Amino acid sequence: MEKLIGLVYEVLIDSSLEPAPMALWETIEANLIYIEAVVLVIVAIVIERLISRYLQRLSKRKEWPPHVTNGLILIFRLLILLGSVATVLRIGGIPPDWLVAYSALGGAAIGFASQRTLGNFLAGIFIFITHPFRVNDYVKVDNVEGIVDEITFNFTKILTRSNTLVFISNLRILDQTVINYNYQGGGASLYCYNIELAFDHSLPVNVLEKTFDEVIARFEKELPRKPEYAQLSVGAFERKYAFYLYVKKPKEIFTVHPEFVKQITEAWEKARKEK
Repeated sequence: MEKLIGLVYEVLIDSSLEPAPMALWETIEANLIYIEAVVLVIVAIVIERLISRYLQRLSKRKEWPPHVTNGLILIFRLLILLGSVATVLRIGGIPPDWLVAYSALGGAAIGFASQRTLGNFLAGIFIFITHPFRVNDYVKVDNVEGIVDEITFNFTKILTRSNTLVFISNLRILDQTVINYNYQGGGASLYCYNIELAFDHSLPVNVLEKTFDEVIARFEKELPRKPEYAQLSVGAFERKYAFYLYVKKPKEIFTVHPEFVKQITEAWEKARKEK
């Protein structure tokens, strides 16, 4: 770089030099490797700036968390840096076979050492792109149920009923069934939580469902939408019902769910005694 700057200085500034087009061309040709390197650096910087600005605008539209945007920008910067280094080495005369061999060896070593970390990282990117759930959604991942507290590149944090945080690796999430209780109908932003309860045949269906209606009437005043129920199955010893509770804030599920089950159970037991 210093040699190239000195050359430009001698040609453009030093008036003591006599015009010599052929000599100048030969000198530039001899230093062409430095010119190519400078052009490559400029192009790499321009590409990096364009990609960074695009990702920042995209993150604002998609409402990505800051660490997601910064992580993606860092990835592209590393890719541009690796590409620039590879090109500079090629310009410098290093055989491409050597470059490919060492790159493959280094990539294999890094990949083996950080296989699970890289898998979590890629799984985190997939979750951010596909949006199976968002922060503050009420979800169930395998046997873990609660509110999504934070989504990072490696882990998803879920706040459970006991006010404890459960860290689930993003790679594991992709292998599990995920239930998002975000209600998609009606236009309003609600969460629909379903409860399955079984009752024996001690009460006729009309009496049993009348007890449901009495409890639902009490909760109808407190919830944004009237709770609903449906009979799922009938067996030799029991009837199984599903109840659907609608809430505005996912944290309300922590309190509404146990209270609803308690009142349904008490109403059912009372009706059995009065039979």
